[in-house]
This record gives sequence, C-alpha cells and structure tokens, in this order.
Amino acid sequence: MIGFCRKAYQSITGQIRKILPAFLLLFFSLSVVGSAAAAEGISSLRIGQGIGNVRLVLDSDCAFDYKVFLLNSPKRLVIDTRNVRVSGAIENFVDKNNLISGTRLGNVGDGSTRIVFDLQKPAVIKKAFMLPPQSSFGYRFVVDIEIASEREFAAKVGNDHAFTTDSYQTKVAAKKTAAKPQAKNERKNTRKVIVLDPGHGGKDPGAIGYSGVYEKHLTLAMAKELKAELEKDGNYKVYLTRSTDIFIPLRERVKIARRHKADLFLSIHADSIRNRSTKGLSVYTLSETASDKEAAALAERENKADVIAGLDFSDHTKEVADILINLAQRETMNRSSEFATFMVQEMKKSVKLVDNTHRFAGFAVLKAPDVPSVLLEMGYLSNSSEERLLKQKSYRKKLATSAGRAIDNFFDNMQHASLF
Repeated sequence: MIGFCRKAYQSITGQIRKILPAFLLLFFSLSVVGSAAAAEGISSLRIGQGIGNVRLVLDSDCAFDYKVFLLNSPKRLVIDTRNVRVSGAIENFVDKNNLISGTRLGNVGDGSTRIVFDLQKPAVIKKAFMLPPQSSFGYRFVVDIEIASEREFAAKVGNDHAFTTDSYQTKVAAKKTAAKPQAKNERKNTRKVIVLDPGHGGKDPGAIGYSGVYEKHLTLAMAKELKAELEKDGNYKVYLTRSTDIFIPLRERVKIARRHKADLFLSIHADSIRNRSTKGLSVYTLSETASDKEAAALAERENKADVIAGLDFSDHTKEVADILINLAQRETMNRSSEFATFMVQEMKKSVKLVDNTHRFAGFAVLKAPDVPSVLLEMGYLSNSSEERLLKQKSYRKKLATSAGRAIDNFFDNMQHASLF
C-alpha cells in the first residue's frame, strides 16, 4: 500500500511539475489583464429606471472632466469625457428602460471620448455630478434625465445648455471662454428648490393661542425666517406659498409646489389642544392609507396627463394608472419619511419634542404625488410657555437653523448614498 501511495504521489507531483509553468504563466497573464482593467478609467455603466426619469452612472477609478448636453435629429444625450480612458464594454450597452435605446462611443478630435445615448423620446438633463469614492465604490459620475415635452427638449438642445466642469477644455479657445459663464449658470440652475408653506392665512386664522395670538401670523414669520436661513449660502431656491396674510386652499398649495418643480415641500403649523400642559414639536408625513385613497382619486381624473413627472396616463386603463400613481407616491412617501427622520434628529438637539415625534396623517397638503412633503408642527399655542417661545424671533431662528441643517443632511444623504 505504501509503495502504491508513493507511486501515486510521484505521478501526481510529476503532473503538477508539468502544468505548473503553464499555470504560473496563466496566472501572470490574468494578473496583467486585471491590472490593465484596474487601470482603466471609466470601466462600466449602470442605468436605473425611475417614474418618468432615468439615472446613468459611470463607474471610474478617477475623477474626470465632462460636458453633458443634448442633440437632435436624432434625439440623443451626449457625454464628452476628457483625460480619462473609456472601456469598450460601454459600447452597445443594453439595459431595459423606457428612455435609452442604445449606447455608442466615438472620438471628438480634441482628445475627448464621446459617449452617445440614443433617446427613445424627448428628455431634459436634470443633474450631472461627480461622486467621490465611498465604501466599496470608486468615483461615480451621475447624470439624471427625465421625460419632457418636445418643446422642453428643443429648448435645451446644444452646447449652450451643457452641464460641464470649469476645467473642461474645448477644441477652440473662444468656445471655452464662452462656455464658462454658461456652466456657472447651469450649476446655479441645479440648486434644490424648496417650497415653504405657512399654514392658514386670511379668513383662516388657524389655532388661537393662550394669549390670543393667531397661528397664521406665527407660521408666516417662521417661513420667512427659514427662507432667509436657506438662501443665505445660495444652495437653495426657496418659494413661499404665501408671503402675506391671504387665504390659499390646501389643494392650491400642493399645485404651487408642483408648479415650481419642488424638490421638497415643508408645511409649517402650530398646534392647539385642550390640555394646556401639552407641549413639544412634532413632524407629520402622509399615511399609507391616505396615500392609497389619493392614488385612486388621481387616477379617476379624466385628464391623467402630467400627474407625475410629465407622464401621460391617458392611454392607460384606470388599473394601470392607479398602480403607476401609487408607485410614485410610495417612493415619494419613503423620501418624505427620510426627511422627517433628519428633521427629528436635528430638532431634538435644540427644542422639546413630543413623544413619537414622527407621526402619520392624511393631510391634504402632503399629497403631492411626486414631491417629498412634510408638515412641521412647531409646538402648542395652547401652552403658555411654548406660545411665548414661538412669538420670539430668537426661538424661531433656532428652529430655522435646525430645519436648515436637516434639509442639508437630507440632500447630502441623497447625493452620497450608494446608488442601486
């Protein structure tokens, strides 16, 4: 038996000696390929489908200069990249979505590589930005596009509406000089839009406080304080549903947010209750049940066009429209809850909160199907000490500072979160 094992061992080791050089050569070759792949700049492409929009993500091992713009005849999205290699794997990339039908690569002639995405329908560029390495991801270049009308698409075609880095070098110096100011304007246009909704107003005074103060006056004062806080660094464009003591129906407030294409809607209120000892701040988002009812109501409308992000549901059955609207609302509800979480985290650092601070209700003002919406109850006017605080500009300033940090955290988290 020992002799047999020795012969087998010798046979096996002999075979290993024969194949080892080839194995090492193969291993070395794979290592070289792996190193070459690792040295590649833009290595892969991902496409994410949303409701009426698509997100493109280019994975890279380095940051790079870019220019993103639209061309017509045929409709296409173009990304010109500079000072970076682009993997051939991106060419003819196919992924199921309702906007992009194909991908091609080409050379611009000034050292740039052009990535062309053929569009199935008109669209506009909403955002283009570079994310730094995080967790298991390297650099990620993100472009968000959304379905638009033919008129909107035509108005955004060409270099004049490009999203670009300052350091991107065009072939002609004169074009470079002309493009820089436009690039700054485009970045300015990418500021997040916030719509603040001071509750009540005009013939509707809202809650009446311990000393007789009207809620409508405090909510307007708070909204103006928060608007100033958000706009001081130029990161946000802020609109108020009302800037004077006027009455605006609840549904109209939602329409105002959607008309401004708001990225966030914050309705500001103060509460009142019989138990005068009750006090504390609370945050509300739309309840699941209320959302389902609203989806059904929206789907019943005869004209279902432009209900969500420019999508036209008029060709769909009621059942399909119900599902699409409901899906959009669920996504919006999730984002609303995320913002409510940030709001609670920041507010608890500086003011008193009620128990179970994040609450759910079917407020009509929270029912925009495509705008994350939160209702802030600043406190109880029926409580003498809390009413006194809310009447103080310094206290409202404290609330505005905390709310501003929550809004910053919300959008920072959206931008830096792992994609897909």
